[in-house]
Amino acid sequence: MSGASDSNGQPWVGRRLRRKEDPPLITGRGRYTDDHSLPGMLFAAIVRSPEAHARVVSIDASAAKQRPGVHAVLTGEDLRLESPLPCAWVPPGVEMNVPDHWPLARGEVNHVGDPVAVVVGQDRYAVVDAAEDVFVEYDPLPVVVDPQEALRDGAPLVHEQFGTNRVHRWSLGADDVEQVLERSDVVIERRIVNHRTSGAPIEPRAVLADYRSGELTVTTSTQVPHFVRLFLALMLGMSEERIRVIAPDVGGGFGAKLQMYGEEALCAAVARHLNRPVKWVETRSEHMMVSHHGRDQVATVRMGATRDGRLTGVHIQLVADLGAYLMLLTPLIPTLGAFVMTGCYEWESARVDITGVFTNKVATDAIRGAGRPEATHMLEVTMDQLAAELGLDPLELRRRNFIPKERFPAETALGMVYDSGDYHGTLARLLEHIDPAEVRREAEGLRARGVYRGIGFSTYTEICGLAPSRIAGPAGVGVQAGLWESALVRVHVSGAVTVYSGTSPHGQGLDTSFAQIVADRLGISPQQVEVMHGDTATGPQGLGTYGSRSLSVGGEAIVKATERVIDKARRIVAHRLEAAPEDVELREGRFSIAGSPDRGMTLAEIAGEAYVVDNMPAGFEPGLEATAFYDPENFVFPFGAHAAVVDVDVETGKVDVVRYVAVDDCGPAINPMLIDGQVHGGIAHAIGQALYERIHYDDEGQLVTGTFVDYALPSAAELPSFETDRTETPSTTTSMGVKGVGEAGTIAASPAVVNAVVDALRPLGIEFLNMPLSPQRVWEAVQQAQEGVRA
Repeated sequence: MSGASDSNGQPWVGRRLRRKEDPPLITGRGRYTDDHSLPGMLFAAIVRSPEAHARVVSIDASAAKQRPGVHAVLTGEDLRLESPLPCAWVPPGVEMNVPDHWPLARGEVNHVGDPVAVVVGQDRYAVVDAAEDVFVEYDPLPVVVDPQEALRDGAPLVHEQFGTNRVHRWSLGADDVEQVLERSDVVIERRIVNHRTSGAPIEPRAVLADYRSGELTVTTSTQVPHFVRLFLALMLGMSEERIRVIAPDVGGGFGAKLQMYGEEALCAAVARHLNRPVKWVETRSEHMMVSHHGRDQVATVRMGATRDGRLTGVHIQLVADLGAYLMLLTPLIPTLGAFVMTGCYEWESARVDITGVFTNKVATDAIRGAGRPEATHMLEVTMDQLAAELGLDPLELRRRNFIPKERFPAETALGMVYDSGDYHGTLARLLEHIDPAEVRREAEGLRARGVYRGIGFSTYTEICGLAPSRIAGPAGVGVQAGLWESALVRVHVSGAVTVYSGTSPHGQGLDTSFAQIVADRLGISPQQVEVMHGDTATGPQGLGTYGSRSLSVGGEAIVKATERVIDKARRIVAHRLEAAPEDVELREGRFSIAGSPDRGMTLAEIAGEAYVVDNMPAGFEPGLEATAFYDPENFVFPFGAHAAVVDVDVETGKVDVVRYVAVDDCGPAINPMLIDGQVHGGIAHAIGQALYERIHYDDEGQLVTGTFVDYALPSAAELPSFETDRTETPSTTTSMGVKGVGEAGTIAASPAVVNAVVDALRPLGIEFLNMPLSPQRVWEAVQQAQEGVRA
C-alpha cells in the first residue's frame, strides 16, 4: 500500500514538523499535577529524618496536632499497608538481600530524608510549619557512605539483618578473560568513578489522591502510570479496576519519575484513611534529598591488546552503590550497562562482575541512560588510555576494532546480538564535520596564552527498546514483568482518529511523531490524529516511557493496531466497490482500487459505512478500531560517534566546551526536529555530569548538595551550539527500522568531554582524570603536574 502524503505529495514521516503538544505548554496553559485541585482537598507535609542512620526511639506529635487546621499526624504504625514498596528485579539464581522499604519508616531510618511521619491539614504552608513541631527522638547508629569501604570487614551495617552490606553479585561473560589478558602484549588498568547525580527535572514530583465510594483516583507526575496503579493495588489491597492513575502534563522525568514512590502510596493511604483528597508537592530540596539518584559506580577496568592495536580482552569489576533501599529497578541498572560493555568492538573475551552495595544514602535507580552512560564512559575513556599506551591515534585504535557492518547481526563477546550497525560510517560522517588535525594546530597557538585546547571522541552503541519479555522477563534477566507495549487506534464517524498509547511521555514529542506515523498509513493529516496517554482509565494496559522504548516498542504497537484498522477499511471498500480486499490501496488520501484511481473512498467515508452499517455483509462487526500489543524479539541498538573540543584555563581550572559535534544513527527518522531536540538535551545532561553536577554526601551521611546553589546545573551560557548529523541504518528488529534516541547524547557525551580535557592537558603530563572535572579538580591536577616537573 502506498504511503499517504500532504498536498505537495510528501509523506508526513520524515518531516521536521513542529510539536503539536507545544502551544499550551509554552503559553502557560499546561496542566501539571499541582494545577489540579479538588473540593475539600487537604495538603501533606512529610517529617524526614535528619540522621543518616538511627533507631527511632519515639515520635511526639502532640504540638503539631494542636495547630489550627491540622487534621492528622500519622506514622508508619498508623498506616498499615499490605506490602512494602516494590523492587521489580529478581534475577534467577542470584541471591539478593532485599530489605523492607515502607512509605514511612518503622523503627529505623537509613538515610537523611527517610520519612518518619506525615502531617495533613488544610493549608499547604501551615502543614510544613506543623511538621517542624513533630519531635522525633533518634538513637544514632554508625554510618557508611563509601561503597568500597562498606564491603570491608567490620564496616557499619546498613541493615543488620543481613550481616553484610553486599546486596548481590551478578556476572556476565567468559571465564577465560584473565587468561586472555595474560597472553596480551599490553594490559592497562584504570579505576573509573562515575559519580552520583540527580535527575533534576524542571517539575518536581507531585501527587493528588482522591478516595471516594471505594474507588481511588491518583494524579501523579510519573512516567509509568500503569505500574503505579498495579503497585497501589498490591500495597492497598484493592482491585486494579477500582484504581485510576493519571499522569497529566509531566515537566520532565529523565528516569527520576520511573518509580513507585512512597509518597504516591502514602497520599493514597491517607486519602482513604481520612476520606478526603490529599495533595503533596515535592520541594526542590526534597527532590535532591529523596527522589532516587543515578550513577554512583566505581569500576576497575582491565583492558588488553596486541602491540599492533588489536583488542583482546576486557574485564570490568564494578561496585555499584545502591543506597539504603532497593527501589523499583535499583539493582538492575548496572546490569543494563553490562549488556553493552563491549561497545562497538570485537573482542576475544569479555567479562563483567557486578557487586551491589548498601550505603546510608538514598537509593540509586534509572536516570537518563540507566547504566548505559556508565558503561560507555568507562569503556571509551579506557580506549583512549589504551591508545596512549600503544602510541596510536585513538580513532585509529577504534577503527581497527570496530565490528564491520558486514557481520550484522553480530553476536558480541558477552553474548548479546546487535541487530545492525555501521560504526565506520558514523565516524566517517563525524570527520566530515570536524578535523582533529586542525583542532590540534589551533591548540598550539592557544597554549601560549595559557589556554589548553583538546579534542576527545566517543564511539558508542546502546541497548534500548526495553524490552523483549523473553529476554528481560522473569525467566530471562529477571524483571518481574513482561515489557511489551500496547495501542488502540480508533477512527471516529467523522474520520478523525484517536490513538491511545500505553507509553506515557514527559517531553519527547510523542503526540507529534505518533500522529505522523498514523497519518501516513491512514491517508490523513497529523492534525486529524489525537494521541491520548497517561490515563489508566483510557486505552489498554500499558507499561510507560523509559529506556528509549516509546517509538521502537510503543510506536510499533501503534503500527500494528493501525494495520488492523487498514485491513478492516480495505474489506469495507472492497465490499462497497465490489472488488477484492487485496486490490485496495492507499493513494493520495483515498483507499482506491488498484488500476482504477477514480474508484475509492476517503477514511471519513469508510468510517461512515463502519458505524452506520448499511448494506454490510452478514456477520460484519460495526466500528473501526483495533487494539494491538507488541512484544519485540530483540532489543534495538542505536549507535554513533561524538566529538568534543574543550579549552582549559590552567590558571583557574575552568573547562569550556567550545564545540560539540554529534553523529547518531537511530534508524529512519520519523521527525528529525524531535531527534535533534532529544540529542541536544542528552548532550547537555552528560556535559553537566562531566563538568558540573555532583550529588555529594559527607562522611556522616549528610547531603552537602541539597539545592541548586550547591548542585551546579549547566545553563545555555555554559554550552556551545551543538552540531548534529545522522546516518540511517535500519533496525532489523522493528518494522519501521526505528531504534531510539532519547538517551543517546547522555550515553556518548561524558567520555568525549573527559577525553578532550585529558587530551588538552597531556602536554603538562596529565594522563588521566575522573569526573566531575570541576575547576577545583582540574586546577589541583595542574598544580600537582607542575610541582612534579619542578621536583
